[in-house]
Amino acid sequence: MTSAAQAPAPRTGADAPERTVQLRPARPRYGERVVLALLRLCGVVSIATTVGIVVVLFVDASAFFRVPEITLRGFLTGTEWWPYAGAESGRFGILPLLSATLMVTAIAVVTAVPLGLATAAFLSDYAPPRVRTVVKPVLELLAGIPTVVLGWFALTFVTPLLRALLGVEVVQVFNVASAGLVMGVMIVPTVASLSEDAMSAVPQDLRLAAYGLGATKRTVVTQVVVPAALSGIVGAVILAVGRAIGETMIVAVAAGNLANLTGNPFEQAQTMTAYIVQAVSGEAPRGSLTYQSIFAVGSLLFLITFGLNVLAQRFVRRFREVY
Repeated sequence: MTSAAQAPAPRTGADAPERTVQLRPARPRYGERVVLALLRLCGVVSIATTVGIVVVLFVDASAFFRVPEITLRGFLTGTEWWPYAGAESGRFGILPLLSATLMVTAIAVVTAVPLGLATAAFLSDYAPPRVRTVVKPVLELLAGIPTVVLGWFALTFVTPLLRALLGVEVVQVFNVASAGLVMGVMIVPTVASLSEDAMSAVPQDLRLAAYGLGATKRTVVTQVVVPAALSGIVGAVILAVGRAIGETMIVAVAAGNLANLTGNPFEQAQTMTAYIVQAVSGEAPRGSLTYQSIFAVGSLLFLITFGLNVLAQRFVRRFREVY
């Protein structure tokens, strides 16, 4: 009987017998195929929906410009807007609606950008981790407030406050300023959250290098972190501008429904989205000039927001810092 010590050593190298390993065929993963098919279906549906919206929008808008009394030049340069009177005596200049939209957006951006960037800088470089974990969700909760509630807040709180500070004769009941201020508060979470993400993505080595040169925290934030995160910050601002341009209920409730070409933010004016709400609520019959004007205004609004998105993408791609 051969003991364990006298057992022959296993053969290696060329003397070792060949061992064939039989691999079992992989089982087909039907679950992955189903998930992949669903993802493809969702992508196709989203693209088809977007294309369908654009097609319907521009097809109905083209019917508006086929009216002999309406021209594209007059639509873009006219200073009066009153399409309810029909093609013969109506006025179809979009400038009053466009100027009110840009004025409200400008007030909102001037309000939101300083507050949003200051909040983002505080969360990314000043706030302790515990404070950050509490403040950021609370800040983003502000974005979930219904805009009709914000519009009612602008009409019942901000407008009386402005009238008390500046005078009843100066500030009208419906005015652009109150709508713009509250809209600025609405888009603060967008600016703050996205900007904070961009600032937090800046490598810590850049901060430490600046501290090593004797820079203060304020200098590090303003001259190191913000320039490094500039592409993300600009993208956040442009995204907030797009949301402000497309906002409906705040301006419909607080800014007024008078198509007034004015540069005074304390007067009432009607934005493009507010006109769409007014025309739809008036139950304009399908095929009427008022109904077609909704799509003409919507088409111009779509082109503005689309242009902002393209501009944001080009800026981010050109100035994006890769670490």
